[in-house]
Amino acid sequence: MKQLLKAPIKKALEAVNVFPTAATDPDEMRSLIRSLRPVATDRELIRLGPNTDGGYLVPDDLEGIEACFSPGVNTESRFEKDCADRGIKAFLADKSVDGPAESHELFHFTKKFVGAVSDKDFMTLDRWVSDSLSTTDTDLLLQIDIEGAEFEVFLSTSEELIQRFRIIVAEFHWLSQLWSRPYFDLARRAFDKVLKNHTCVHIRPNNCCGSVTRSGIEIPSVMEFTFLRNDRIGRIADRTDFPHRLDHPDEYGPLLVLPHSWYSD
Repeated sequence: MKQLLKAPIKKALEAVNVFPTAATDPDEMRSLIRSLRPVATDRELIRLGPNTDGGYLVPDDLEGIEACFSPGVNTESRFEKDCADRGIKAFLADKSVDGPAESHELFHFTKKFVGAVSDKDFMTLDRWVSDSLSTTDTDLLLQIDIEGAEFEVFLSTSEELIQRFRIIVAEFHWLSQLWSRPYFDLARRAFDKVLKNHTCVHIRPNNCCGSVTRSGIEIPSVMEFTFLRNDRIGRIADRTDFPHRLDHPDEYGPLLVLPHSWYSD
C-alpha cells in the first residue's frame, strides 16, 4: 500500500463494523459484485513487481504501451522497474517520499499526491499525464495505490484519459464500508466509470485487513483489481482460478482467498 503513511487499518475496520448511515441494500451489493466478476481472456496473466505487497498481476499485453503512471510510491518501486525494463516510461508521484525506491533511466518522479484538484501538494491525473507526455493517443498503463483516494481520482479523471489506459491496476480500500449507503453510491459511480470501457480480469484480496460479512455477502476490506480495456479482450470465459497460481500473500499473514460470490453464483 502506497502514497500515504500506513495506519493500523485492521483495527480501525474492526471498530467501524456498525454504520451510522443508511445501509446498502444487499441486492444492490450483489449487482455491484456481479459487474466486477473477473473474466478469463486470451491474454495470460503475468506478475510485475515483487511477490509481496507492491506486486500485481496484469495481462501479458504490454507491447505498445508508451508509459506507466503510478501514483503512490512509499518504499516499493519494483512494479514500475519491471515496466521500465520492458521499455515503458514510468511516471511516479508521491508527496510523502523524496523519490522512488528503485532507480531507472526511464523513471520520472513528481513529489506530489494525485487527487481531485491541482495545487501545491496535489495534481489531477489529467494534469499529470498532459504535463508528462506530448502524445495524446498512445496507450498507457495505470497502477494506483493511494490509500482510499482512488475513488476521487477515478471520479475526477476525464473519460478520454481513462480510455487511454489499456491496463488499470487499482488497489481499492475500505471496501467493507460499501455497506454504508453514501460510500456505496460514491464507489459504485467510480467502478461504473472504469467498467464503461474496461473489464475486470483479476482480483486479489489484500490480507492486511480481513473481511466483513453481512447478509451472507463477504467483502474483503482491501482488494487489488486488474482491468483490461474491452478492445483488447478476446475469448471471454468465467475466471475461477482463485487464488491464481501467481498470487502471493503479503507480509501480514496467510493468503486471503477471494470469496466465491465474487466470481461465481
